[in-house]
Amino acid sequence: MLIIGIAGGTGCGKTTVVNQIINELPENEVGVISQDSYYNETSNLSYEERTKINFDHPRAIDFELLVDHLKELKKGNPIHQPVYSFVQHNRTKDTILTHPRKVMIVEGILILTNPEIRDMFDIKIFVHADSDERLIRRVKRDISERGRDINEVLTRYQTTLKPMHQQFIEPTKEYADIIIPNNKYNTVAVDIVRTIINERLS
Repeated sequence: MLIIGIAGGTGCGKTTVVNQIINELPENEVGVISQDSYYNETSNLSYEERTKINFDHPRAIDFELLVDHLKELKKGNPIHQPVYSFVQHNRTKDTILTHPRKVMIVEGILILTNPEIRDMFDIKIFVHADSDERLIRRVKRDISERGRDINEVLTRYQTTLKPMHQQFIEPTKEYADIIIPNNKYNTVAVDIVRTIINERLS
């Protein structure tokens, strides 16, 4: 099994890169695990307390469970990936049965901050995008998909997202094997990734 880690700041276009890689591979050979599924279980907190959690800090992620799940997949065992609700700021009761694949993509803003997980990746990718571009995408997504209002999104960006990006996410660029600029020129980088994957799989 080939495990690929794809990191980068919020709204940098990780999903686009993930989809580009998926589209280049046979459907049954690739699986995706999202860091967003592994936010800590917070049922012990009230909704008010949950809204105050800093979700852009590595402490918000249950890396222990993510490591266990990756180890299980490597052994050839399926896992039950948690399902997270951004509306409730908590895990739901549902899980997604995830089977091991030849290529497992793990994507998320903080996945390169954890040394144990970093060591499990065969290829580490960082998707880079201009900060203005990332903010615009984040605003659009949080309003349309997560029921936030513009003031909430901008306040969160200024107080949490931006400082956390500078403290934790941007520095992980140094661990990346490949840095993909998220613009129309990234097709070359994606081609390189596809070539590496095909070489490792053959």
